[in-house]
Amino acid sequence: MTPPRGRGKRQITDEVTLLEAIDKVLKDHRVSGLLSVAWEEQIERKTQYVGRGRGSASRGKRVIEHVRYHITHIARQGDTIADLTQRFGWQAFVTNASRKRLSLQAAVLCYRNEYRVERLFNRLKSRVHSAPLFVKLNEQIEGLTYLLTLGVRVLTVMEFVLRRSLVQEQASLPGLHPENKQKRTDKPTAERILKAFADVSLTIIKNATGEEILRRLTPLSGVQEDILQRQGLGTSLYRQLEIQAMGN
Repeated sequence: MTPPRGRGKRQITDEVTLLEAIDKVLKDHRVSGLLSVAWEEQIERKTQYVGRGRGSASRGKRVIEHVRYHITHIARQGDTIADLTQRFGWQAFVTNASRKRLSLQAAVLCYRNEYRVERLFNRLKSRVHSAPLFVKLNEQIEGLTYLLTLGVRVLTVMEFVLRRSLVQEQASLPGLHPENKQKRTDKPTAERILKAFADVSLTIIKNATGEEILRRLTPLSGVQEDILQRQGLGTSLYRQLEIQAMGN
């Protein structure tokens, strides 16, 4: 910050700039109040003759001053650092639940699982798009909110059931990360689970009278069948959508 004089070495020439630079460094490194910084003003004076040409006893002179600020000492604030160290790792928890209902350990665990609640709200806003609601009546707003919340619950339950099954069997699923086909996971998200079925299609063939005569479903892959089995659905539910032959 305050290098010695030399070519290409920028100097700080006023106290305000020095104080701002010191404050920025302390804030960037999160040590404000933990270090004390001492500095000094250094003035270099040179006497020169006024005007051009050789000097003489009768010529006027002037004094040119070059001012720079130099940091002389940095000291640790031992007492402040010690006090801060004593408070490292401590966190305050406040709850209106009684001690009988929620112990300290249970309160800490609830707080650490708070991110799961935040994920629900994130899904509600970004996945099922709860906002904006293009309705006017309060009943419409309330009903649509219930419907979207139900969708989020389905996503959550689907994710929970599959993860629980994988944990119980100490297994993992491949193929849920298209960007890395070799990657396996035991904590798939509901979004990736649904994306695994994105290539499924149902083809319906009808005759001239509009009567269905044939249905064809995309065959399930091994991963898709595994997901359905772990969800407790089985593949028979899927195949019920396919009708191999109907009356002509």
